[in-house]
Amino acid sequence: MIDELDVAFEEDAERSKPRRHRAGKGGGKSAIALLLTFLLLAGLGGGIYLGYTKVKSLFVAADYSGPGTAPAEVVIPKNASLTEIGNVLVEADVVKSTKAFTNAAEEEPRSKNIQSGTYTLREQMTAKDAVALLLDPAARLSKGVTIPEGKTAKQTYELLAKATGHPAKDFEEAAKDPIALGVPDWWFKRTDGKQVSKTAEGFLFPDTYEFDPKATPDQVLRTMVDHFLTVTGEIGFADDVQKSLKVSPYEALVVASLAQAEAGIADDLPKVARVAYNRAYKKKMPLQFDVTTNYWLELQGKDPKHSGDLLRQEMDDPKNPYNTEIVVGLPVGPINSPGKAALTGAMKPTAGPWLFFVAVDKEGHSAFAVTSAEHDKNIKKACDAGLTKLCD
Repeated sequence: MIDELDVAFEEDAERSKPRRHRAGKGGGKSAIALLLTFLLLAGLGGGIYLGYTKVKSLFVAADYSGPGTAPAEVVIPKNASLTEIGNVLVEADVVKSTKAFTNAAEEEPRSKNIQSGTYTLREQMTAKDAVALLLDPAARLSKGVTIPEGKTAKQTYELLAKATGHPAKDFEEAAKDPIALGVPDWWFKRTDGKQVSKTAEGFLFPDTYEFDPKATPDQVLRTMVDHFLTVTGEIGFADDVQKSLKVSPYEALVVASLAQAEAGIADDLPKVARVAYNRAYKKKMPLQFDVTTNYWLELQGKDPKHSGDLLRQEMDDPKNPYNTEIVVGLPVGPINSPGKAALTGAMKPTAGPWLFFVAVDKEGHSAFAVTSAEHDKNIKKACDAGLTKLCD
């Protein structure tokens, strides 16, 4: 260490020398100090860099380096996040780490288009290659099938047959026992003393599904029933209708299916439901919903007809358990698979005294009425719009 007295002595000596010599001497010492500082910082910087590199290497996502080995079949769940997809791939040993997959997916703008379904990938492949295969339609084994709202069970079986390759009759056979498919027995109860149609109709929830290619008709229908139970459970359907409407969940499901078939737009679903409740429970009168006659025709293998083309003997058919033309109250069961909006409309129908409705424009809006006279005026509007055959 330099003694403080020596420093002071050097400062006195420096003051006794000409200024120009002092400056020269000081500059040399400064250059040496600067060089030492530079070397010190360079050494520290090198150490920091090496340390950073080593630490960084510890956080690099583990990834396989090859194109993959044996085929691996994986199922990507519906609405799965990139992290959830990565977890599925790690579990199947397709990628080495979830982080490697999410990093690769984030670098690929199209990764947001990865769809749910069953894919054939390869074990131990790079995350980048895994992302590419998930975006390749050829790697996707299962194909999505959409069951629209308002489809009957028979129509649903036909759509499922096309999507899965199983014959429609196999789905019909699997649906013979709805309780075996998961529908709780308490769903088939009524408070109005009417007969119950104990079928799967109404319980096959309409939505887009991705079924495993190996799924049997029984498994497919179980999935749809489970989805129905999940949706109705989430909206509190069963408890709500019993408490607020004093009807059984099954009766409300029947109303939801009727509204689904009759309403032209979603906004009218709760109003149509109200008309059904008013006629069936308040006025104790026939619903006179033509859709129930058409449903009965379909069950007999016949084509549906426009309301104006239905024959009187078809509408009044006493053998039809779904007859609402001359029979008071609700039919024996649902006539299609209502969606969430229709279920909600039947659960919370719009307050009103309406007993009639008719579509009055091409967009599907209906006009509602309390009296026959009001309804006749609405029918005139429908006639003017060319929407009904009930005109003079």
